[in-house]
Amino acid sequence: MPIPWRTLPLFLLITSVFASSQSFENTAIVRTVELGGSVVHVTTTYAIKSLEDGLKSYTIALGREEKAKTSWLEVKVKGQQSALSVKEHAFDANKEFHLVDVQLPKALSVNKTLNIVLETVQTHATIPWPATAAQNEEQALKYTTDLFVISPYTTSVQRTKIKSLTPRVITYTEPKNIESFTNDTPASKSGTTVTYGPFDKVPPSTSLSFLEHYQQPITIHYYHDQPVLEILQLNRSVEISHWGANLNTQDNLILYNAGPKLKGHFSRLDHQTQAFYKRPAPHILPALTLHLPTGIRNTYYYDLIGNVSTSKLRVAPSVPKNRQGTQFSIFEFRPRYPLLGGWNYSFTLGWDSPLEDSASYDKTTGRYIVEVPIMTPILGAVVNEEELTVILPEGATDVQFAAPFPALSNSIGTQVTYLDTTGRPALTFKYKDLTVKHAESIFVSYKVSWSAHLKKPIAVGTAFIGLFTLGMIARRVNLTLHQQKQKLS
Repeated sequence: MPIPWRTLPLFLLITSVFASSQSFENTAIVRTVELGGSVVHVTTTYAIKSLEDGLKSYTIALGREEKAKTSWLEVKVKGQQSALSVKEHAFDANKEFHLVDVQLPKALSVNKTLNIVLETVQTHATIPWPATAAQNEEQALKYTTDLFVISPYTTSVQRTKIKSLTPRVITYTEPKNIESFTNDTPASKSGTTVTYGPFDKVPPSTSLSFLEHYQQPITIHYYHDQPVLEILQLNRSVEISHWGANLNTQDNLILYNAGPKLKGHFSRLDHQTQAFYKRPAPHILPALTLHLPTGIRNTYYYDLIGNVSTSKLRVAPSVPKNRQGTQFSIFEFRPRYPLLGGWNYSFTLGWDSPLEDSASYDKTTGRYIVEVPIMTPILGAVVNEEELTVILPEGATDVQFAAPFPALSNSIGTQVTYLDTTGRPALTFKYKDLTVKHAESIFVSYKVSWSAHLKKPIAVGTAFIGLFTLGMIARRVNLTLHQQKQKLS
């Protein structure tokens, strides 16, 4: 799970930069970049050696552009599953790098070694080139990054491997002025991989002189055989109902194809021909498959026009809480039209699920705990903006939540719906640049008293009694203007 970054005072940043260069040595650095569309995965392995005794913290440096594109970061010891805690240094706009401190699992003595793995996810890191493409043309993307993996420590050897999904790499940058670090060809291609390095005896690369003389951008131009997808806006509403024992989830999405924009006009005949021969253009999205929770019911899918019948749902039965995540319900749907580059499609997807699959009750504290998924993962897509609203039962008090990573903002308000009297507490979270790595859950806990449980039936009963009372009064009131007098016999 992603680790929340914290801020250190500026003077600690300056102190650590000068002190850290003498505390560790990188015996090897290997960076692997897995190219994609909207999302690029980067894995960097650091083989570190301690030069002092009792060191507990290692500093990682990220380039300014790399930091701007990184939406998810995690550091682990190689071969282990648990993530290490990290702390972010104060941001300095005048520097070309950004420092992150990693807390090691135990203090290292002199000459002890350790392999740590930095995994990051970059969003909006590629651009379509050419920027336009005809309906039957291929799709090519460009990815740009820095040549050297910068570090405040001396590095014995480092290399970068950039992998594409196919071996069809159009061009890649040949580095210049790096004869000080290699006598061989600095860049080579083999199959789907472009390798830069190895570069030997790299000094601490966070210095201004190194960045000015040796650091340089490298660009890979490659063919990509999958649509470049983005979710421009995701509004998720999750409503918890105790009386219905139900958890309702509704997503309002704007799906966007960020690939090369369509050049010329769209031909339905050409599209049907490509589908018939099973040779669709790589930048066209004809359909999409989503993994939804198990045990869902009353699923609905509609767009601005109305219900969309070109969909299929295979529901998996409910599973115990400790086994959730191993099975999914499969939802396959086709938009009303194929999604080409520069086109978007707005639709709504919702479902009900048993509350018992996501909620639990702690008798000792009297608190309800409900697990709320932040998003439905879409492979290869990035969610540009999301607003998640969790609507609690009416009368819920002492509301708390635990999030796997911090939101841009969170707030609590009141939402009134049918049969409510005072309204329901509603938690709102706002996020940006979410990927599959962010598809985790928020745990919301609250208390609901017995009187709050009875508030709704009392309100409904009061309304009916009041209605009947008004009816009885209305039957006994004579509103005629001229009443006829009864004749005496």
